[in-house]
Amino acid sequence: MNGVMMQYFEWYLPNDGTLWNKLKEDAPHLKEIGISAVWIPPCYKGQNSDDVGYGAYDLYDLGEFEQKGTIRTKYGTKEELIAAIEALHEHEIQVYADMVINHKAGADAKEVFSVVKVNPENRDEVISEPLDIEGWTSFTFPGRGDKYSDFKWHHQHFTAVDFDESTGESGIFKILGDAKDFSEHVTDEEKGNFDYLMHADLDFNNPEVIAEIKKWAVWFVEELNLDGLRIDALKHIDLKFMNHLTEYLHNETSRDLFYVAEYWTGNIKSLNEVLQDSFPGITLFDVPLHYNFYDAAQAGKEYDLSKIFEDTIVQDDAIRTMTFVDNHDSQIGQSLESWVDDWFKPLAYAMILLRQKGYPCVFYADYYGGQGEQSTKSHQELLDILLMARRKYAWGEEILHLDHSNCIAIQRLGSKEHQDSGLVCILSNGDNNYKEITFNEESAGQVYFDLTGHIKGNIMLDETGTATFPCPAGSFSVWVKKKM
Repeated sequence: MNGVMMQYFEWYLPNDGTLWNKLKEDAPHLKEIGISAVWIPPCYKGQNSDDVGYGAYDLYDLGEFEQKGTIRTKYGTKEELIAAIEALHEHEIQVYADMVINHKAGADAKEVFSVVKVNPENRDEVISEPLDIEGWTSFTFPGRGDKYSDFKWHHQHFTAVDFDESTGESGIFKILGDAKDFSEHVTDEEKGNFDYLMHADLDFNNPEVIAEIKKWAVWFVEELNLDGLRIDALKHIDLKFMNHLTEYLHNETSRDLFYVAEYWTGNIKSLNEVLQDSFPGITLFDVPLHYNFYDAAQAGKEYDLSKIFEDTIVQDDAIRTMTFVDNHDSQIGQSLESWVDDWFKPLAYAMILLRQKGYPCVFYADYYGGQGEQSTKSHQELLDILLMARRKYAWGEEILHLDHSNCIAIQRLGSKEHQDSGLVCILSNGDNNYKEITFNEESAGQVYFDLTGHIKGNIMLDETGTATFPCPAGSFSVWVKKKM
């Protein structure tokens, strides 16, 4: 199956509570263009109604309770969310929900507790004597009460916070207590120990925390009838716990859930280690490939296209990689800003949508256009062509032609199960260019045309099944069989 996931949100969506309704109405269209799964944003109550969802407040409030000044989340109500998911399922589209369990934000009250300050650049280095601070760590959920869960969060359930209300000082304040420490099972050694990311950081050494998150995860999956989970901030979460959680979910829900995790690093060695140490079946976003696209867009024709797939997950482990071009974190103005320029973006999508390897993700802002002050261009017209090419033609064995620094090709040989399938995609980051491509002698006389319309006219394979396929400067062409 040539599956495609769409990330159905972006950072700058308006705070109008309409996304779930839009998604419901869009389900037939998504099915039509070949989207087989949708990644929805964090769908629980954030620290305010404008929160994208990563400042998670109450994981049990899916837009049902009057909390943080609103009943709905940024995206709508619980009823609207469930209706959207049902519509997607009716159109045979899977739903993957964003799981934000690294931290909590928007506490209901302050607490006084003992901490030590640690060096933000090396969290293993203590830079103060023990001291008491006043931190936002009491989560009692007054709007929800005890519905779904009576668990209340307090300072002992967290490893660290980043603000002392009593002094107004910011920093990383590591909470003290019996057997309390940052997790030993975060795999990246960046910043000494990168367990702490933001807000009030969950302590996965605490048995009460482990039990509550396990309980919530089962409830979440079953309440929304989910097909999978996108795991936020895996780089900062206890990997041993995550392995345990996924096994627990499998046993408790009897669901074969799909997992894709965000582990944001361009270091392929670190990502391969995570894949080696993680539960079977986990998929990782191919962040190194994203950075290759970003670098290629910045460098123009000076970038060696023949190396575009080097040191990427899709090169090393195509089964467990989700390829993407951009997402909400790489958008302009965000902390991980690395936005792929418009001229190169269609080439990048061709490189993930037409390949056999990898599970590609289309970003909402690239398809519908980014909104707000950081508005960005919609590439819907070309993406529709590429999605159609993936559905109809991108079948069979894949051959990469990575033999030129400014011009490469993706060739698909087609399959008997898909009539008229097979294609050649030629990509250039420099001048007008071309590639000589051979299929086989049985293909002699077949006529090809450029699906994108960038190149006019037809090309016929010679008696050896060979032809020279052109593409425009700084662009691409997708050659498919013409029905005679």
